Amino acid sequence: MRYVGNIFRPFSEANSYLLQVTIGCSHNKCTFCGMYKTDKYRERSIEEIKTDIKMAKEHYGDVEKVFLCDGDAIALDTDLLLEILAELYNSFPSLRHVGTYVGPNSTLSKSMSELGALRAAGLTKGYLGVETGDAELLKEIKKGCTYEEMLTAGQNLENAGINLSAMVLLGLAGKGSRSAEHALATARIINEMKPHYLAALTVTPVPGTVLYNQVRQDKFEVLDAFETLEEMKVIFENLTVNNLKFVGSHASNYLPVTGTLPKDRQKMLDLVNHVLEKRDFRYLRNEQMRGL
Repeated sequence: MRYVGNIFRPFSEANSYLLQVTIGCSHNKCTFCGMYKTDKYRERSIEEIKTDIKMAKEHYGDVEKVFLCDGDAIALDTDLLLEILAELYNSFPSLRHVGTYVGPNSTLSKSMSELGALRAAGLTKGYLGVETGDAELLKEIKKGCTYEEMLTAGQNLENAGINLSAMVLLGLAGKGSRSAEHALATARIINEMKPHYLAALTVTPVPGTVLYNQVRQDKFEVLDAFETLEEMKVIFENLTVNNLKFVGSHASNYLPVTGTLPKDRQKMLDLVNHVLEKRDFRYLRNEQMRGL
């Protein structure tokens, strides 16, 4: 298998074969993200991709899960994606899952018939970086879309039958009154989007990013551990999506919390409230153990 640059994947794709179909991210302007800053976006040729699939077949024999890298594989032309999916399913008899990151603008560039065709061809899961439901904050972080566009992108994926995992960022607004606004607005967009999964990560300033420079220039104040839990609490209290699988075990989070809402809401709130009441750092993941 051949890879260019740094390779990233969602933590739930730890056991997936990682197939790099693009280099970098088609948007690559988010102020908080340092994942692809050194990689100029380009699409790999179908010949390169098929060669990699053949190499993986020879090495692994068979796989059940594949993740399409890099940052926004759904930006590829639909016919090319369909050819990649066909090659994967023909090569791996046990294949049951193909996931990818999905950018809001790239998703919106696909018609519903195209998204439906991708699902029928075996694209089973999309990871959408929603980040926040705060419309002004979406502008500030240069997400490249409005609240309405982000919402429509998520709804289109769900309506096409592609399992949607929405990712949001605790602490994205920094300290101050906008922290609560960010949390409330994030719960709102998730309620309207109705994804299958919701993953919460915690803002971690990465050297070389706009956000990191804002922190160094005292233009952005990072939340402390307990303030991020206050945001998590607000989100839990205001989510109304039925059978929503919440995953808060990402390495960036101070307190791993997982469960299914609304069934596990009280248990999840009890844990967060207990830690907030005690204010004991022993309950939290220490800084040395946190990461991206």
